[in-house]
Amino acid sequence: MQWNEIRTAYPDQWLVIEALEAHTTPDSRRRLDRLAVVDTCADGSSAMDKYRQLHREFPQRELYFVHTSREDLDIRESYWFGIRMDHHAFANSA
Repeated sequence: MQWNEIRTAYPDQWLVIEALEAHTTPDSRRRLDRLAVVDTCADGSSAMDKYRQLHREFPQRELYFVHTSREDLDIRESYWFGIRMDHHAFANSA
């Protein structure tokens, strides 16, 4: 589905969506070409909770939580540099 189709089918709702096809523009904006609705949620908090749960289970999937009142999806990529470290491993080694 396209974002405008999702907005029509799910008016004024919080959703968890998945990008099935997407690309990044030269100005680091993520363009979601084809989407799927994963879940509908009662409010923003439950949408974020559902997103976190799914992201932990399926880290390879490109998931977002959004409200359909947004006319456009303005998603910008962030680049993280450095080393990721498990806080518990660090705390236990000290």
